[in-house]
Amino acid sequence: MLAAAALMARLHTELVGSGRPRFAFLPGLFGRGRNWSQIAQRLAEHELASVLFDLPDHGQSAWTDHFSYLGMAEAVADEVDLRLGSAAQLVLVGHSMGGKVAMLTALRRPELASGLAVIDIAPGHSDQVETFTPLVAAMRGLDLSTIDSRAEADARLSPAVPDDAVRLFLMQNLRRRHGWHWQPNLRLLGDSLDAIGGWPDHGPATYPGPVLWLTGEQSAYVRAEHEADMARLFPDVERVVVPGAGHWVHADDPDATVAALLELEARTHR
Repeated sequence: MLAAAALMARLHTELVGSGRPRFAFLPGLFGRGRNWSQIAQRLAEHELASVLFDLPDHGQSAWTDHFSYLGMAEAVADEVDLRLGSAAQLVLVGHSMGGKVAMLTALRRPELASGLAVIDIAPGHSDQVETFTPLVAAMRGLDLSTIDSRAEADARLSPAVPDDAVRLFLMQNLRRRHGWHWQPNLRLLGDSLDAIGGWPDHGPATYPGPVLWLTGEQSAYVRAEHEADMARLFPDVERVVVPGAGHWVHADDPDATVAALLELEARTHR
Protein backbone atom coordinates (compact mmCIF):
# COMPACT_ATOMS: atom_id res chain seq x y z
CA MET A 1 0.00 0.00 0.00
CA LEU A 2 1.16 3.51 -0.66
CA ALA A 3 1.93 5.20 2.61
CA ALA A 4 -0.44 7.94 3.77
CA ALA A 5 2.37 10.43 3.30
CA ALA A 6 2.51 9.51 -0.37
CA LEU A 7 -1.25 9.68 -0.71
CA MET A 8 -1.31 13.00 1.07
CA ALA A 9 -0.11 15.03 -1.89
CA ARG A 10 -2.17 13.06 -4.39
CA LEU A 11 -5.71 13.28 -3.04
CA HIS A 12 -7.64 15.34 -5.53
CA THR A 13 -9.69 18.14 -4.01
CA GLU A 14 -11.89 20.89 -5.40
CA LEU A 15 -12.95 24.09 -3.62
CA VAL A 16 -16.52 25.33 -3.96
CA GLY A 17 -17.16 28.85 -2.69
CA SER A 18 -14.65 31.40 -1.50
CA GLY A 19 -12.59 31.72 1.62
CA ARG A 20 -11.53 29.14 4.15
CA PRO A 21 -13.47 25.87 3.73
CA ARG A 22 -16.05 25.09 6.38
CA PHE A 23 -17.21 21.72 5.02
CA ALA A 24 -15.28 18.73 3.65
CA PHE A 25 -17.20 16.16 1.61
CA LEU A 26 -16.13 12.50 1.36
CA PRO A 27 -18.14 10.49 -1.22
CA GLY A 28 -19.15 6.85 -1.24
CA LEU A 29 -17.99 3.86 -3.27
CA PHE A 30 -17.45 4.77 -6.96
CA GLY A 31 -18.33 8.36 -6.12
CA ARG A 32 -16.30 11.53 -6.64
CA GLY A 33 -16.16 14.79 -4.79
CA ARG A 34 -18.04 16.55 -7.55
CA ASN A 35 -21.09 14.41 -6.77
CA TRP A 36 -21.56 16.88 -3.93
CA SER A 37 -21.20 20.02 -6.07
CA GLN A 38 -24.88 20.90 -5.92
CA ILE A 39 -24.99 20.69 -2.13
CA ALA A 40 -21.72 22.62 -1.83
CA GLN A 41 -23.00 25.37 -4.13
CA ARG A 42 -26.09 25.71 -1.97
CA LEU A 43 -23.91 26.06 1.12
CA ALA A 44 -21.77 28.65 -0.67
CA GLU A 45 -24.91 30.80 -0.93
CA HIS A 46 -24.68 31.01 2.86
CA GLU A 47 -21.00 32.06 2.62
CA LEU A 48 -19.87 28.58 3.65
CA ALA A 49 -17.13 27.20 1.39
CA SER A 50 -16.55 23.47 0.90
CA VAL A 51 -13.71 21.23 -0.19
CA LEU A 52 -14.71 18.16 -2.20
CA PHE A 53 -12.47 15.09 -1.89
CA ASP A 54 -11.81 12.26 -4.30
CA LEU A 55 -10.90 9.42 -1.94
CA PRO A 56 -7.99 7.08 -2.72
CA ASP A 57 -8.64 4.78 -5.70
CA HIS A 58 -11.45 7.09 -6.88
CA GLY A 59 -11.72 10.00 -9.28
CA GLN A 60 -8.45 11.80 -9.82
CA SER A 61 -6.80 10.61 -6.59
CA ALA A 62 -3.96 8.13 -6.39
CA TRP A 63 -4.43 4.37 -6.59
CA THR A 64 -3.22 2.02 -3.86
CA ASP A 65 -2.63 -1.72 -3.78
CA HIS A 66 -4.53 -2.41 -0.54
CA PHE A 67 -7.90 -1.18 0.75
CA SER A 68 -7.75 0.29 4.25
CA TYR A 69 -10.29 2.48 6.01
CA LEU A 70 -7.69 3.58 8.54
CA GLY A 71 -5.28 4.43 5.71
CA MET A 72 -7.96 6.47 3.96
CA ALA A 73 -8.79 8.37 7.14
CA GLU A 74 -5.11 9.09 7.72
CA ALA A 75 -4.72 10.30 4.13
CA VAL A 76 -7.69 12.66 4.52
CA ALA A 77 -6.33 14.00 7.81
CA ASP A 78 -2.90 14.53 6.29
CA GLU A 79 -4.41 16.36 3.32
CA VAL A 80 -6.34 18.63 5.69
CA ASP A 81 -3.18 19.26 7.70
CA LEU A 82 -1.27 20.08 4.52
CA ARG A 83 -3.85 22.51 3.15
CA LEU A 84 -5.45 24.02 6.26
CA GLY A 85 -3.23 23.23 9.22
CA SER A 86 -4.02 21.29 12.38
CA ALA A 87 -6.65 23.86 13.45
CA ALA A 88 -8.80 23.30 10.36
CA GLN A 89 -12.07 22.85 12.31
CA LEU A 90 -13.96 21.47 9.34
CA VAL A 91 -17.41 19.97 9.35
CA LEU A 92 -16.69 16.53 7.90
CA VAL A 93 -19.47 15.12 5.71
CA GLY A 94 -19.26 11.53 4.52
CA HIS A 95 -21.71 9.38 2.59
CA SER A 96 -21.71 5.57 2.76
CA MET A 97 -18.07 4.44 2.41
CA GLY A 98 -17.04 8.08 2.81
CA GLY A 99 -19.14 8.23 5.98
CA LYS A 100 -17.00 5.51 7.52
CA VAL A 101 -13.87 7.44 6.52
CA ALA A 102 -15.33 10.62 8.02
CA MET A 103 -16.18 8.85 11.29
CA LEU A 104 -12.70 7.39 11.60
CA THR A 105 -11.08 10.73 10.77
CA ALA A 106 -13.09 12.43 13.52
CA LEU A 107 -12.38 9.64 16.03
CA ARG A 108 -8.63 9.63 15.36
CA ARG A 109 -8.09 13.35 14.71
CA PRO A 110 -10.91 15.15 16.58
CA GLU A 111 -9.06 18.47 16.52
CA LEU A 112 -9.64 18.67 12.77
CA ALA A 113 -13.43 18.40 13.00
CA SER A 114 -15.77 20.90 14.62
CA GLY A 115 -18.67 18.73 13.48
CA LEU A 116 -19.45 15.48 11.69
CA ALA A 117 -22.25 14.50 9.30
CA VAL A 118 -22.65 10.77 8.67
CA ILE A 119 -24.89 10.15 5.66
CA ASP A 120 -26.77 6.84 5.60
CA ILE A 121 -24.14 4.54 7.04
CA ALA A 122 -23.25 3.19 10.47
CA PRO A 123 -20.11 2.12 12.35
CA GLY A 124 -20.46 -1.57 11.68
CA HIS A 125 -20.76 -4.14 8.92
CA SER A 126 -22.80 -3.01 5.91
CA ASP A 127 -24.38 -6.06 4.30
CA GLN A 128 -25.80 -3.91 1.50
CA VAL A 129 -22.38 -3.55 -0.11
CA GLU A 130 -23.11 -6.95 -1.65
CA THR A 131 -25.45 -5.14 -4.06
CA PHE A 132 -22.31 -3.77 -5.74
CA THR A 133 -21.12 -7.28 -6.67
CA PRO A 134 -23.18 -7.53 -9.90
CA LEU A 135 -22.40 -3.89 -10.73
CA VAL A 136 -18.67 -4.52 -10.50
CA ALA A 137 -19.08 -7.66 -12.62
CA ALA A 138 -20.94 -5.64 -15.25
CA MET A 139 -18.26 -2.95 -15.32
CA ARG A 140 -15.48 -5.53 -15.56
CA GLY A 141 -17.36 -7.42 -18.25
CA LEU A 142 -17.64 -4.41 -20.55
CA ASP A 143 -15.05 -4.80 -23.33
CA LEU A 144 -13.81 -1.22 -23.50
CA SER A 145 -11.49 -1.98 -26.43
CA THR A 146 -14.54 -2.30 -28.70
CA ILE A 147 -16.40 0.79 -27.52
CA ASP A 148 -16.69 3.71 -29.93
CA SER A 149 -18.77 6.12 -27.85
CA ARG A 150 -20.17 6.75 -24.40
CA ALA A 151 -23.65 6.06 -25.74
CA GLU A 152 -22.51 2.64 -26.94
CA ALA A 153 -20.98 1.87 -23.54
CA ASP A 154 -24.25 2.86 -21.87
CA ALA A 155 -26.26 0.64 -24.20
CA ARG A 156 -24.01 -2.36 -23.59
CA LEU A 157 -24.12 -1.84 -19.82
CA SER A 158 -27.91 -1.47 -19.79
CA PRO A 159 -28.92 -5.17 -19.76
CA ALA A 160 -26.78 -5.86 -16.67
CA VAL A 161 -27.58 -2.52 -15.00
CA PRO A 162 -31.15 -1.65 -16.04
CA ASP A 163 -31.66 1.09 -13.44
CA ASP A 164 -30.99 4.35 -15.31
CA ALA A 165 -29.89 6.28 -12.20
CA VAL A 166 -27.46 3.58 -11.07
CA ARG A 167 -26.05 3.21 -14.57
CA LEU A 168 -25.56 6.98 -14.88
CA PHE A 169 -23.77 6.97 -11.52
CA LEU A 170 -21.39 4.24 -12.70
CA MET A 171 -20.89 5.78 -16.14
CA GLN A 172 -19.54 9.00 -14.63
CA ASN A 173 -16.40 6.95 -13.93
CA LEU A 174 -15.81 6.08 -17.60
CA ARG A 175 -13.10 8.20 -19.19
CA ARG A 176 -11.55 8.40 -22.65
CA ARG A 177 -7.83 9.12 -22.87
CA HIS A 178 -5.77 6.93 -25.18
CA GLY A 179 -8.78 4.63 -25.19
CA TRP A 180 -11.68 4.12 -22.79
CA HIS A 181 -10.94 3.23 -19.16
CA TRP A 182 -12.60 3.16 -15.78
CA GLN A 183 -11.20 5.96 -13.63
CA PRO A 184 -11.48 4.19 -10.24
CA ASN A 185 -9.24 1.30 -9.26
CA LEU A 186 -11.88 -1.21 -10.33
CA ARG A 187 -9.76 -4.30 -9.71
CA LEU A 188 -8.90 -3.34 -6.13
CA LEU A 189 -12.32 -2.05 -5.20
CA GLY A 190 -14.10 -5.02 -6.74
CA ASP A 191 -11.84 -7.43 -4.86
CA SER A 192 -12.29 -5.51 -1.58
CA LEU A 193 -16.06 -5.41 -1.22
CA ASP A 194 -15.95 -7.44 2.00
CA ALA A 195 -13.51 -4.95 3.52
CA ILE A 196 -15.54 -2.01 2.21
CA GLY A 197 -18.58 -3.43 3.95
CA GLY A 198 -16.63 -3.86 7.18
CA TRP A 199 -15.63 -1.61 10.05
CA PRO A 200 -12.06 -1.67 11.41
CA ASP A 201 -10.82 -1.88 14.97
CA HIS A 202 -10.00 1.74 15.75
CA GLY A 203 -9.36 1.71 19.49
CA PRO A 204 -11.43 3.14 22.37
CA ALA A 205 -11.68 6.74 21.15
CA THR A 206 -14.93 8.67 21.05
CA TYR A 207 -15.70 11.95 19.29
CA PRO A 208 -17.22 14.63 21.54
CA GLY A 209 -18.35 17.13 18.89
CA PRO A 210 -21.81 17.54 17.39
CA VAL A 211 -22.81 14.78 14.97
CA LEU A 212 -25.61 14.69 12.40
CA TRP A 213 -26.75 11.19 11.45
CA LEU A 214 -28.72 11.74 8.26
CA THR A 215 -30.49 8.64 6.97
CA GLY A 216 -33.04 7.77 4.30
CA GLU A 217 -36.41 6.41 5.33
CA GLN A 218 -36.33 3.86 2.49
CA SER A 219 -32.72 2.78 3.04
CA ALA A 220 -31.69 -0.47 4.72
CA TYR A 221 -28.11 0.63 5.43
CA VAL A 222 -28.93 1.89 8.93
CA ARG A 223 -30.86 -0.32 11.36
CA ALA A 224 -32.00 -0.15 14.96
CA GLU A 225 -29.09 -2.26 16.18
CA HIS A 226 -26.66 0.44 15.00
CA GLU A 227 -28.03 3.08 17.36
CA ALA A 228 -26.12 1.92 20.45
CA ASP A 229 -22.74 2.03 18.71
CA MET A 230 -23.45 5.48 17.28
CA ALA A 231 -24.41 6.80 20.71
CA ARG A 232 -21.32 5.22 22.31
CA LEU A 233 -18.84 6.57 19.76
CA PHE A 234 -20.60 9.89 19.19
CA PRO A 235 -22.33 11.02 22.42
CA ASP A 236 -23.65 14.24 20.82
CA VAL A 237 -25.38 12.56 17.87
CA GLU A 238 -28.74 13.66 16.47
CA ARG A 239 -30.47 11.48 13.89
CA VAL A 240 -32.54 12.98 11.09
CA VAL A 241 -34.55 10.59 8.92
CA VAL A 242 -35.50 12.01 5.50
CA PRO A 243 -38.97 10.83 4.43
CA GLY A 244 -39.07 8.98 1.12
CA ALA A 245 -35.30 9.08 0.64
CA GLY A 246 -33.14 6.06 -0.09
CA HIS A 247 -29.43 5.51 0.37
CA TRP A 248 -28.46 8.51 -1.80
CA VAL A 249 -30.20 10.93 0.57
CA HIS A 250 -28.49 14.03 -0.86
CA ALA A 251 -29.68 13.19 -4.38
CA ASP A 252 -33.21 12.21 -3.31
CA ASP A 253 -33.79 15.31 -1.18
CA PRO A 254 -31.11 18.02 -1.54
CA ASP A 255 -33.29 20.57 0.29
CA ALA A 256 -33.48 18.41 3.42
CA THR A 257 -29.77 17.67 3.19
CA VAL A 258 -28.77 21.33 2.98
CA ALA A 259 -31.13 22.27 5.84
CA ALA A 260 -29.68 19.53 8.06
CA LEU A 261 -26.10 20.55 7.28
CA LEU A 262 -26.83 24.20 8.06
CA GLU A 263 -28.34 23.16 11.38
CA LEU A 264 -25.25 21.07 12.15
CA GLU A 265 -22.98 24.00 11.31
CA ALA A 266 -25.01 26.18 13.70
CA ARG A 267 -24.59 23.56 16.44
CA THR A 268 -20.81 23.86 16.15
CA HIS A 269 -21.05 27.47 17.38
CA ARG A 270 -23.02 26.68 20.53
